[in-house]
Amino acid sequence: MADRSLRGIRLGASSLQSEEGVVFHERANHTYVCTQCARETVLTFAADAEVPEAWECRTCGAEAVLRIGDTVVEVDHSGDKVARTHWDMLMERRTIPELEELLEERLALLRARRGTTDSARLSA
Repeated sequence: MADRSLRGIRLGASSLQSEEGVVFHERANHTYVCTQCARETVLTFAADAEVPEAWECRTCGAEAVLRIGDTVVEVDHSGDKVARTHWDMLMERRTIPELEELLEERLALLRARRGTTDSARLSA
């Protein structure tokens, strides 16, 4: 290594490997059209890759759909899973009367710790 010096080369400036013997995979360009802003985005995929029907628009973040020729692919959202919220998961475990009862228990516990009672709260 002492006979080979790396002086004068900036790190990350260029690769020291050559492209001899490298065979690049075939590529194909696909166009996506945004459903909100109508912006077209061209993405490059491997020629044998399975191309998604929808992509996120780079500009507005809405759904962009694949365009093949002059036709736009219809995306079927019937099988999509709806995200469950915290409230949805809570309602799977409890009913509204149970939640009201738990709330009253917790409020009574907090009032007892503070030293206030319902009568003192109501008179104030």
